[in-house]
Amino acid sequence: MSSSTAVTSRLTSGQAPKWLVPAIGLGAVVLGAALSALIGFSIGTWAIFAGLLFVIVAPLVVSMIEGRRKGADSFVRFLVYGAFIVALIPLVSVIWVVLSKGIPGLSMNLLSTSMRGVTGVHDNAAAEGAGPIYGGIYHAIIGTLEITLLATLISVPIGLLTSIYLVEYAKNGPLGKAITFFVDVMTGIPSIVAGLFAASFFALTTGDPSERTGLVAAVALSVLMIPTVVRNAEEMLRIVPNELREASYALGVRKWRTIVKVVIPTAISGIASGVTLAIARVIGETAPILVTAGFVTSINWNAFSGWMATLPTYIYYQIMTPTSPTAASISETRAWAAALVLIIIVMLLNLIARAIAKFFAPKTGR
Repeated sequence: MSSSTAVTSRLTSGQAPKWLVPAIGLGAVVLGAALSALIGFSIGTWAIFAGLLFVIVAPLVVSMIEGRRKGADSFVRFLVYGAFIVALIPLVSVIWVVLSKGIPGLSMNLLSTSMRGVTGVHDNAAAEGAGPIYGGIYHAIIGTLEITLLATLISVPIGLLTSIYLVEYAKNGPLGKAITFFVDVMTGIPSIVAGLFAASFFALTTGDPSERTGLVAAVALSVLMIPTVVRNAEEMLRIVPNELREASYALGVRKWRTIVKVVIPTAISGIASGVTLAIARVIGETAPILVTAGFVTSINWNAFSGWMATLPTYIYYQIMTPTSPTAASISETRAWAAALVLIIIVMLLNLIARAIAKFFAPKTGR
């Protein structure tokens, strides 16, 4: 035996072969299917049995070959991998269901028309194949974008200025502690409470208890958005190195200008991500919109007057009160298509936020 072969043998002795863990995984999949079949086969029980077998058997085999420390390390590593896969299952499932049920309902008619004038007669005819599916989500898309834009215009300045005060000026003072406490409390406010607050606030200020507009809905959503913006922006501002502030002060730059020109641009990427999360948090809310903006079947471009429809309320009404109870599948098709459009809007907002963050981020090169 050559010296190089002997060195290789010493280095690889006591190590599990690379094919061992995949082989155990394959065996766990097969045995898990067999165990699942004994109690009535289903994909869920199959995945549970296979995962448990793999997480238990693989670390035991590794510990027998490489020792207890390697076995414990592999056990924790496999648990992390399993948690990651489990976390992906709901996401993949939601995306798959929405795509499979939403794509068949997408059409130019759906995206360019409203539900005005659509009755159960039209849905019955569509269900029987005697006509196309009339009615769309154009009015709901307009309402969603207008209300969300107004809520963002209200929430972002308030949230950003509040976070700037907490980080740059409060210095753990009593007012800063009080603001932090109330922001934490607002984070857990149920969405319906925010809707009732906005409705009662406008009823008191305008004297009209039936005041229902897109602006009222935007105020309700801003109550939900502000805590998210404050907490995220505060964390992003705190991780900006103090050396950057001190260098700016050393050059004689005033504090407010340092914040505007140095601190915020440095943290703009994280702030933009926080704003996107806040928008995604509220864009799918249904209860506060029902209380504050109502629901209509026609287009309303004026967010300051009249009821408005949004995609969440559109989905709710299509599922709960189909246009034709005898042809509920038509309304369900519209609802799934609206859900898919809502997800696409959130994705586009995320991409826009990333582009804005990249554009305003400080340049690192010459």
